[in-house]
Amino acid sequence: MEIRDENFRIWTESDCVYFDGVLRLAGPDAYAPIYSLALTALHENRGRVIFDLTGLEFLNSSGINLLAKLTIEARKQSETQFVIKGTSQYPWQSKSLPNLKKLYPQLDLQLA
Repeated sequence: MEIRDENFRIWTESDCVYFDGVLRLAGPDAYAPIYSLALTALHENRGRVIFDLTGLEFLNSSGINLLAKLTIEARKQSETQFVIKGTSQYPWQSKSLPNLKKLYPQLDLQLA
């Protein structure tokens, strides 16, 4: 499954959801298709699911809220290992992603 725009691309491969580009959508309703895609990946990959954000240059506050909601959903599935891969290349990731561990301490956050 894939969601594509001129500024971003989100797609799934096996147990991984890839986020690439710049996400500046206008509020939670605009993020609904992305939420649906990611939630489907969480429910279908019971053993482990990876969100790879290493290609995501920018994410606005509504997008960060989306990640928080997905982290809470992952927490509800205690049998699923939830991994978020990020990069310190983009300052927003070093600043915002560690806060997700406050919502779900078992989150495997990998910042390279």
